Amino acid sequence: MIGKIIHEIRKQKGLTLSELAKRAKVSKSYLSNIERNLNQNPSIQVVNRIAAVLGVELDDFFDTGKNINNQQEIDQDLLDLVKELKETGIEKEQIKDYRTLIEFIKWQHQKASVEKA
Repeated sequence: MIGKIIHEIRKQKGLTLSELAKRAKVSKSYLSNIERNLNQNPSIQVVNRIAAVLGVELDDFFDTGKNINNQQEIDQDLLDLVKELKETGIEKEQIKDYRTLIEFIKWQHQKASVEKA
């Protein structure tokens, strides 16, 4: 599972298997085994180096529900929301007042995810 995510991000970043292996200081065959899920339990140090080279957070590899391509769209949506909030005069400190609403939306999302499973 982690291997597929690493593979997708590597391809998205335009890196070859050899380039990533060299930059992360792991053998090409070891990285290949990780990507093909032949090695499903790589060390945290190796995964951390791979994440650093790919420019992602370590936990991005473990979020199995995350779609890498959709993440960029979501990030842009969040940036647009922040811009819109600024344009309406809402300051960063005032966003705390909306925490209850945000928590409710988060709860609804979690509830929907559980119902799908």
